[in-house]
Amino acid sequence: MNASEWSRIPFWVFTGGLAILFIFPIAWAMFASVSGQAGSAQLDGYGIENYRTLVEFGAGLPLYFFNSALLAFMTVGITLGVSILGGYAFARFEFPLKNVMFLLTLAILMVPYATVIIPLYVILQQLGMLNSLLGLAIVLAMFQLPFATFMMRISFEAVPKELEESALVDGCNRWQVFVKVVWPMARTGLFATAVFTFIFAWNEFIFALVLTRSAITTFPVQVTHYFGGQSNFWAKIAAMSALGTVPIFIVVALLQRFLVRGMSLGAVKG
Repeated sequence: MNASEWSRIPFWVFTGGLAILFIFPIAWAMFASVSGQAGSAQLDGYGIENYRTLVEFGAGLPLYFFNSALLAFMTVGITLGVSILGGYAFARFEFPLKNVMFLLTLAILMVPYATVIIPLYVILQQLGMLNSLLGLAIVLAMFQLPFATFMMRISFEAVPKELEESALVDGCNRWQVFVKVVWPMARTGLFATAVFTFIFAWNEFIFALVLTRSAITTFPVQVTHYFGGQSNFWAKIAAMSALGTVPIFIVVALLQRFLVRGMSLGAVKG
């Protein structure tokens, strides 16, 4: 190896160590979920008995999987629908107190969840949306909107204004300009925002625990229900945790290129 390759060894050692640090808990959970443990469904050897017992747990694991998936997709839909409009307005239009309003939107990120759970509980109860996936999706979208609006704003700002002006001169209206010119060039940021929103909604625990119950609850909440009245629940929790990572792996794998490009938006300008 030449001097340049030797100088990169610390970098590869550091990044490799980080990769092992992040992968180890997932690998341990997957190994524990199929290994034999006294008191678990898989008594000896290796197998999928712990996974089989999850199917009939509570109202049935497929139902909680469906609830989490539906919640995630509704949260993504609401978040993108609002953030696209907000991001485009902040990126292209001038109006009074524009920057102040944008900063106030971002300020929602600084609000601790614990301070608003009770007010949100009361509001959803009065609206008849308590113990509802739609109500929970609206709450989650509210907390994801600041980041999503920020991402969509820088995505739209990366599109040259001259292209929109040329399309307007050629006879397109504002909607046609958005669909035919802006959208194809800004969709990378949209897909990246969708990935982050999906992961946030799928993993959300606190609001799902407080605002839903029984058969309406989500997959992460059901994981905690194994902590009571069982002599050995770790293998089953490991199985549930391993299953819970599958949808995130699939989404990230399918949209990885959009995720990487979306995170680099605004890094280079000019």
